[in-house]
This record gives sequence, structure tokens and C-alpha cells, in this order.
Amino acid sequence: MKLVRYGSRGRERPGLIDANGVLRDLSTHVPDIDGAALAPARLAALRRLDPRALPAVSGRPRLGVPVAGVGKIVAAGLNYRAHAAGGHTLPSEPILFLKAPSSLCGARDAVRLPPGATRGDWEVELALVIGRRARRVSPARALEHVAGYCIANDVSERHFQFERGPTWDKGKSCDTFCPLGPWLVTRDEVPDPQALDLWLTLDGETMQAANTADMLFTCAELVACASRFMTLHPGDVLLTGTPPGSGFLRSPARYLCHGDTMRLGIAGLGEQCSRVITLNA
Repeated sequence: MKLVRYGSRGRERPGLIDANGVLRDLSTHVPDIDGAALAPARLAALRRLDPRALPAVSGRPRLGVPVAGVGKIVAAGLNYRAHAAGGHTLPSEPILFLKAPSSLCGARDAVRLPPGATRGDWEVELALVIGRRARRVSPARALEHVAGYCIANDVSERHFQFERGPTWDKGKSCDTFCPLGPWLVTRDEVPDPQALDLWLTLDGETMQAANTADMLFTCAELVACASRFMTLHPGDVLLTGTPPGSGFLRSPARYLCHGDTMRLGIAGLGEQCSRVITLNA
């Protein structure tokens, strides 16, 4: 299933995308696409519905964050071999950090660079959404705790990240710095998350193009590792790292500017399109 939340910000309704690409309303069957709706039994009930019997949604409404009530966003750094090899020592275990849930926005919403931002950057990433509580799970069982997958853009302000203190959070957590979606694709439709092409273009120029097979630590290993340090709850999001091609590692470096358009996609998970807006003080 492709699950979505559509409508104006703060008033999104639950829906799904049927096999013909038609948006269908799910609000008579589930109040929202949140942690409770992502439980295995609840997803199984939704899967039994006939999409043709659901009301079609007219027009082209805004698609919001596909999961409501995200408690935390756990992100992995330097998790692609080619990316980590560019001047870094390969990590012996996953590098994990947090992005604020307030950084979330829809896949077609504008990315707003805050006052003082001078080095805005992009990172296409595969996102995992937790469907069952995960606490000290093994890699062999880790994906059983995943409800589905999304596209994420781990937007970053490199000046805040690297020059405003020893932690990355300042450069990772600004509002709109985590476009997610356009939809959540349930785990049964992604047989191998380690075999997905992903890409990002900036104003039509390809910046990133890779495959999730290049991850240093697999999706299962990331879930298992994170669950050793914190409990992952239904609705939590885990970002799995980005391949080479971010702006700050290019020669010369290239950063986001007002009016830029980022397009990004992952095979089978759809596409995002975000316009960049620079905010004044």
C-alpha cells in the first residue's frame, strides 16, 4: 500500500494511492496515519480493503508528512561507502544523531532556509518508519518492526552544523529541513531495501545517484543498533544516510540558493519536489 496524508497543513486526512495512481480517502476506516495505524494488525485490515470502494479525492491536494505524531527522527551519518570514503575514516558502527520532529514537512512543501543560513545542503535518503516497538532487537528480526519506507531529504545548514558547536543538531533541525514522502510504502511492497536506486537533482542537474546496496550498515543493522540505545516507537522515523554528491563535498562547494528546485526519488517510493526559499531576519 501507498499511504498518504493529504490536505492543508494541520488538517491532513488519511488516504491511499491505488494501483492506478488515484488518491482515495481512508478517513472512514482510520482516523489518521499514525503509530496506531501502522501496527501490523491495523495495516493488515487496511490491506483487505478494496480501494475501488473508497471515495476518490478530486484535484491535486497537498500531500503532507505521511506519518502523524512522529516522536523522533533518528538519522545515520556517513553510511554509504563512497560517501564515507571521501576524506573520512569508515565508522566501525553506525553514527547516529537526531533531527527534531519539527523539521518535518511534506514532499512538495517549500524548504525554507532560516536567517543566517549560508550553506544550505541536500541529502537524499531512504527513510524507515517504525510500526512495532523496537527495543534491543536483533538484526535478523529488525525489519519485522518496520511498517514501511519513504523518501527523505536530510536538508542541512553546514555552517550551523560544523561551526556553531560540536553537535550536528543545529544544522539538521531547522523547520522544513526534513521533507518526507510523498507517501509511505508498506514493507510488503519493498522486498529488498538494499537494492533501491536513489537520486537527487538541483535545477535539473544530477547531484546524487546511487543504490542502497552501497550502505555500510544495512537497514536491519541500523534499526538493531538504534534500538540498543533508545526504544523505537511506532511512528518513529529512521533516516539511513546519504550517498555522495552533497554540496559541501563538491569541488567547488555548491549550496542552496533562493529559488532553487530540488527533485529527488527512490525506486518504487515516488518523487519529491521542493523549492528553496530564503527567509530574511
